[in-house]
Amino acid sequence: MGKRRRARELAVQVLFHMEYNGGEPEEAFELVCTHFEAPESVQPFSKDLVKGVIEHKEEVDSRIRRASRNWKLERMSRVDRSVLRLATYEILFRDDIPPKVSIDEAVELGKKFGSDDSAAFINGILDNIYNTWIAERRGSDEGQVG
Repeated sequence: MGKRRRARELAVQVLFHMEYNGGEPEEAFELVCTHFEAPESVQPFSKDLVKGVIEHKEEVDSRIRRASRNWKLERMSRVDRSVLRLATYEILFRDDIPPKVSIDEAVELGKKFGSDDSAAFINGILDNIYNTWIAERRGSDEGQVG
């Protein structure tokens, strides 16, 4: 398994932990790293992802809500919600990660940690978020004078 995949798994575990216990991201990160014996090599990227999700949580959650018309964010499973938050953050705020990679990784995380329906559910929501984001970017590019 690649370092980035393992870092994403760790980030989802931290976000999931925070769903139940709240608290500070640093404390949650340290606790989960210790409990799951996370390799040092994956921790910096994972910590960046967790911090980014927390920092942009309002925008991330807003995008997920708009993309999931039939599901309230609060009614989604905590695993699915954690995976969706991570991937949505990557799509919107991480230019160094291609959105399709974020979506594919999220689907794999859903298969590993979620229910039988998680992968398809996550894929559908993220596809909507990605397509909306692309349309918005095209619209703003057309409004600029070059």
